[in-house]
Amino acid sequence: MRATPVETVVPASSAIAALLPGAYFHDAWAIAPDDVNATALELFLKVSASTPGWVNTLMTLRNRVVAMLGLKNLGTLSGLDPATPASAYRPGDRVGIFTLFANTPDEVLLGDKDKHLDVVVSVHRAVDAGNGKVLATVSTVVHVHNWLGRLYMLPVTPLHRMIAPAVLKGAARGLPAA
Repeated sequence: MRATPVETVVPASSAIAALLPGAYFHDAWAIAPDDVNATALELFLKVSASTPGWVNTLMTLRNRVVAMLGLKNLGTLSGLDPATPASAYRPGDRVGIFTLFANTPDEVLLGDKDKHLDVVVSVHRAVDAGNGKVLATVSTVVHVHNWLGRLYMLPVTPLHRMIAPAVLKGAARGLPAA
């Protein structure tokens, strides 16, 4: 079965839910992954590795533009070392464009903190009590610190609402069957 991402709410049981108060932006997208045995971090790695080319092009453009403002070049979402297994990552390590904050089999928190904003992404894995199927929810929470953060989020907000489901949809095509 191939999954289609659906916009949803941040799972109340996820660690990222505690970051919602005061958030400038947040969203959540759920998908039923084919690989039901994958950990949350393994799912994130699969999602990142299958990022559509147009998303990586946008990230490259983003990096060029923000360099003029003195912000970090994050690289691209799919810029991962494919030889590094999920088990090798520890909190504090860079995982593509993000830093690994916390990692359990059922939830991974990754993000980036900068002078203009903090972003945290969660991949939360849970079994649906209604049908027994695994559901992965990817949630993003952003807190802005200043005018630069608000300016940065002007184009990012609408783009993120297109990018998040596109990345997840691409990942569903690339996930192995269980």
